[in-house]
Amino acid sequence: ISKGPVNSKSAKSTMIPPGPPVYLDLVYIPNHSNSTNVNVEFFKRVRSSYYVVSGNDSAAEEPSRAVLDSLLEGKSQWESNIQVTLIPTHDSEVMREWYQETHEKQQDLNIMVLASSSTVVMQDESFPACKIEL
Repeated sequence: ISKGPVNSKSAKSTMIPPGPPVYLDLVYIPNHSNSTNVNVEFFKRVRSSYYVVSGNDSAAEEPSRAVLDSLLEGKSQWESNIQVTLIPTHDSEVMREWYQETHEKQQDLNIMVLASSSTVVMQDESFPACKIEL
């Protein structure tokens, strides 16, 4: 009889282990901002001035409200209150609701959310745009 894991996928940890924080300028939140791999520990450890939030699939819960809430919880545990800018790549109902419901906490934590509805029109095409100044 084998004592090993029945399902090797369930035996593999997808969460970030505790450890010292890493400081970066720009972070793309992995997995289309789905809560499978991103939690409070991610934001406690991966500290950035800018986070890019992707995901526009509401059926797959992307971006995840849990991920956005994890940013607030993780940032509240930083020693310093440096400004953080959240850059959504798509406009979504989840993002709008989260922004409105947590706006006061965002301000307390020095988190700014850039509007995602800017559009650049060039000749016959248009595409979403965002200006980032580092």
